[in-house]
Amino acid sequence: MSEKMLVTQALDERDLLVKKITDKIAKASFVDTIKLNEDKVFAKRIEKTEYVKEAEAAYQQIGDLIERFQKIDAAIVESNAKTKIKTSYGTFTVAGAISLRSRLRGIDSYEGEADFEGKLREKLSDEYNERVRFCDMKNSQLQATAENMRLSILGRDTKVKDDKPLGVVDAYVKENTTELIDPLDVKKKLEALDEKRNILLKELDTQIKVSNATTFIEIA
Repeated sequence: MSEKMLVTQALDERDLLVKKITDKIAKASFVDTIKLNEDKVFAKRIEKTEYVKEAEAAYQQIGDLIERFQKIDAAIVESNAKTKIKTSYGTFTVAGAISLRSRLRGIDSYEGEADFEGKLREKLSDEYNERVRFCDMKNSQLQATAENMRLSILGRDTKVKDDKPLGVVDAYVKENTTELIDPLDVKKKLEALDEKRNILLKELDTQIKVSNATTFIEIA
């Protein structure tokens, strides 16, 4: 006879089973020793017949708990693969949503290496800031050079009515000014990436919780 439960209940029981199985394995005793002239086993200090029963019972209990864990885990996996949730950025199965959420947070099996959006954002930001600093430095150096050229042409305390020589300086500045090439409009891309990431993670968290709290699974 099958048993019906919510995914949230199944997740809680699965977590509990992990602790229970681990604890039972740690506390169980399956092999001991005994002297031929004694009735009690060495480590447990109980009758041999009792020890045999305890060992067999512990092994059976652990096996039953593992089987229970497997059934619950399989039912959760099957449900997650079929159940769908909706977000602003598309529809996902619960399994797909969980995988995506883990990837974006860098807690998947790739340990952050598959957070492509995060790496793209970091690349855009770092390169943009580096190029802006470079432009500022080069243009600052250019202005200093231009000022020296003006002083050389005009003299520090001399006013020259004819501005034609200064035109050479202006042309030099215009030709040597460093400009930023930003075809993607990086600032807007960064804002869009941040907005999508924040909204998507929030929606994934919410929709996964709602799905788990409303979806029933059957344990055979």
